[in-house]
Amino acid sequence: MPELFIGLMSGTSLDGVDGVLADFASSPARVLGHASADFTASLRAELLALNSAGADELHRAALAANALMHVYADVVHSLLRNADVPASGVIAIGAHGQTVRHRPQEFDGTGYTLQLSQPALLAELTGIDVVADFRSRDVAAGGQGAPLAPFFHQSWFGREDANVGVLNIGGISNLTLLQPGQPTIGFDCGPGNSLMDAWCLQHQGSPYDAQGRWAASGRVIPQLLALLLDEPFFRKAPPKSTGRDLFNMPWLAARLSTFGMAAPGDIQATLAELTALACANDVKRLDAHLREVIVCGGGARNTFLMQRLQALLPQAQVIPSDARGLPPLQVEATAFAWLARKTVRREALALESTTGARGARVLGCIYPR
Repeated sequence: MPELFIGLMSGTSLDGVDGVLADFASSPARVLGHASADFTASLRAELLALNSAGADELHRAALAANALMHVYADVVHSLLRNADVPASGVIAIGAHGQTVRHRPQEFDGTGYTLQLSQPALLAELTGIDVVADFRSRDVAAGGQGAPLAPFFHQSWFGREDANVGVLNIGGISNLTLLQPGQPTIGFDCGPGNSLMDAWCLQHQGSPYDAQGRWAASGRVIPQLLALLLDEPFFRKAPPKSTGRDLFNMPWLAARLSTFGMAAPGDIQATLAELTALACANDVKRLDAHLREVIVCGGGARNTFLMQRLQALLPQAQVIPSDARGLPPLQVEATAFAWLARKTVRREALALESTTGARGARVLGCIYPR
């Protein structure tokens, strides 16, 4: 009998929604379908604006969450239609929501993480149970609330005979180390595509640097790279997580104002090197002899970035996740289908080695259809 779940992910890159329909009746799961939807320019602009303090935030956030759920529902309907599966055949949807603030352990010792979502509306629009709010319980238990995908990485990419690294490069980059017989380790490395995308939009009018061609045309500025790498987050020991709360355009502007003038293409090359070097440095700290690094997320489609990662990690084979059976843009969505299944089954995840939570916890809240 099929055991169908849908996973929906909209990440910090703010480029849209990816969804998968997955069957967990066998191990590993089978992905039966993938669908995606871009954000409209107005929704993307509003979600980006809500990452910072502004007027009438509660009202705007509520309406943006409603709009986001309609995009999510469109992706769900596409998945069901393409697979010829009725809504009644799906056990639940794992819906990540859109992160607009991520401040774990700050202010009062607990802090918070906020993913815009309206799961009750999504349940209403799809007629399927919805599992949402995956990160809050981890933060309540003293954890970082991120990353959560490493537990799924273990189930899909783990090997019994070797250590494996998994780099997810979305808006933010995070690293998972899978070790046979050992706890899974995972944490955020720093910026992924977010700074490169924002700089490209500002100077090229494109939401991203296709295949990294613009970055490849520039030259890395060593002094600027050193200034960017001086950010304390890079020296912080895991568990650690980050987001647009730290790595944003004001953060970059402050450092550029200290550095002075430079050609925009050279700055793009330096931002690409920042992402690659932050990831590579963390790989080396965890396992200097690692032989395989699997890359997922939008960064896996950046040819220049992949080349830089391979050059910085000559001892490893740096490969996109396609080579291990799951395309880069499907990994996180499949992870949230997997997490939704864990929630429905009331299965706790041992979070200590990744997020730093006080112990195993069941994540997510269920909104019945």
